[in-house]
Amino acid sequence: MKIAAIIAEYNPFHDGHKYHIAETRRITGATHVVIVMSGNFTQRGDVAILPKHERVKAALNGGADLVIELPVAFALSSAEQFAFGAVTLLNSLGCVDILSFGSESGDIELLGEAAGAVHYAQTTEEFFMAMKRGKTYPAALQAAVSEFYTDDVVDILTSPNNTLAVEYLKALNESGSEIKPFTIKRVGANHDAEPALVCPPDGGVSRPENFPCASQIRKAMLAGEADAIYGVPTDFADINRLETAILAKLRMMSESQIKKSPNVHSGLENRIFKAARAARSLNELYFLIKTKRYTLARIRRAVLCAFLGITQGDVKLQPQYVRILGMNDKGKEILASCSKSSLPIDTSLAALAKKSDDCKRQALLEDRCSNVYALAFEKNGLCGKEFTTKPVLL
Repeated sequence: MKIAAIIAEYNPFHDGHKYHIAETRRITGATHVVIVMSGNFTQRGDVAILPKHERVKAALNGGADLVIELPVAFALSSAEQFAFGAVTLLNSLGCVDILSFGSESGDIELLGEAAGAVHYAQTTEEFFMAMKRGKTYPAALQAAVSEFYTDDVVDILTSPNNTLAVEYLKALNESGSEIKPFTIKRVGANHDAEPALVCPPDGGVSRPENFPCASQIRKAMLAGEADAIYGVPTDFADINRLETAILAKLRMMSESQIKKSPNVHSGLENRIFKAARAARSLNELYFLIKTKRYTLARIRRAVLCAFLGITQGDVKLQPQYVRILGMNDKGKEILASCSKSSLPIDTSLAALAKKSDDCKRQALLEDRCSNVYALAFEKNGLCGKEFTTKPVLL
């Protein structure tokens, strides 16, 4: 048995993701693949366009064997915290051999050097001075790295998948993990690129050079243009359906309440507070908050966390359990090899909530956020489905 892991959002699952799973198996010789997947909210500060169990089913049909959930507080966090939460879950299983991730670089040694560079740069005066001058965190980090490292290392930090890969490597190193990193060079459309969607021939898989990116598919779905190509459901989540609720909640919050949200500091709480009282739409809210200091993704996450009631304490509380969202027969074999897991494992969120007070806190947060997510569809969903929905079994 050789178990590979992939950390993903699958928002939505597409041919590029299927290719990643297949290439991971082919090159590493992995016999089993486990996925750590975000639930109903994503790292860019948005709702997942399809419900988690639909994305789980697509992943299992696309080559995955076991899918476990990344708790919402980490799914809506910075790249560093996102990676920490996912790697913590994988370490807890005690049976994962490889962590496979896509990158623009495709060079694991260079990515490893960049991970060391980032770890060092975060402690330098150059980094703190750049932040003080109002640079965004990524820009300040890149500026500090450029002071001490060669251009090839600096260039790694300019691409989104490379940046996330670096955080995975940092999380593995800092946790003393025995899981070996492996990267596959990203193919197809670049992040947020917009080439024409290509229909796979005879219902098969697109050629790698034609793989779209997930943001491109989401855009087509929201515009009602993806049905014929990808056969996606007509009802999907759209954060704009929560627009009035988000603005209403923020208008009722004080600066001190907003400041409790993860990664809200250096005056960001004041900008959110003031913008919420002037904005009449989400886009206007983001525009009024935006400065050179804050990336749009960070602003979107901060707004969504404040709305959902996710606090800094929720992120400090590392994952407390392993929740199984779906599996096939090989997934059951993975679970059989996790007998020494350091965290409780179950398909039932209700059962996991009973394991400890911290488990209960994390489970109730997941339930509360999913109850809100159900309102992001054209036809509003019901409350309480987190405790009643069965895992996907293939």
